[in-house]
Amino acid sequence: MPEGTELTDAEQARLDRMNRFLSDGNAYFQIQATRPHTLGFGLADSPIGQLAWIGEKFHDWAHPAGSIGPDDVITHAMIYWLTNTGASSAQMYYESMHTNSWPTPSQVPTGVANFAEDVAIRRFAEPLNNITHWAEYDRGGHFAALEVPDLFVDELRTFFRTVR
Repeated sequence: MPEGTELTDAEQARLDRMNRFLSDGNAYFQIQATRPHTLGFGLADSPIGQLAWIGEKFHDWAHPAGSIGPDDVITHAMIYWLTNTGASSAQMYYESMHTNSWPTPSQVPTGVANFAEDVAIRRFAEPLNNITHWAEYDRGGHFAALEVPDLFVDELRTFFRTVR
C-alpha cells in the first residue's frame, strides 16, 4: 500500500480478518495447492473424513447469522463423496498455484458482492480487474447462495443488468 494511504475502518477490519485467516485458516489451501491427490485419496476413502472436511469449511466460512443447517452440510459432503470429486475439486488450487500467468489481469466486467465475512478491499482488487459493480452486505458469508439466497439472487440480477 502506498505510504500515507490509510485504510478505512471497514478495510482495516477486512485486512485483520484476512490476516487471521492466513495465520490460522489457510492450511486447506496449502494442502490443495500442493498435494490435491493425497487429500483426495483420504476424502474418497472415508465419508466421515469428507464430512469433517466440508463441515469445517461451512462452520468457519459461513456468517454466524446464516441459515446453513446440518442437512445442507451432509448433502454437500455426500455429493462430493458419492461422486468421488474431492481430488478433482482440489485440483483447481494446484493448477492455479502452478501456472506462470497468475494473477491474470482481466478486462471482463466484474461484479463483486462483498458479504459480511468477505475480505475483499476494492482499491486492492481494482488494478487487476474491471470492476463495474461493487456491493457491500452486512450478512452472508462465503456460502451466500445458501445463507442468503434472496439477497444473492438479487445481487446477480443487479450486476447482470449492467452488462446487457
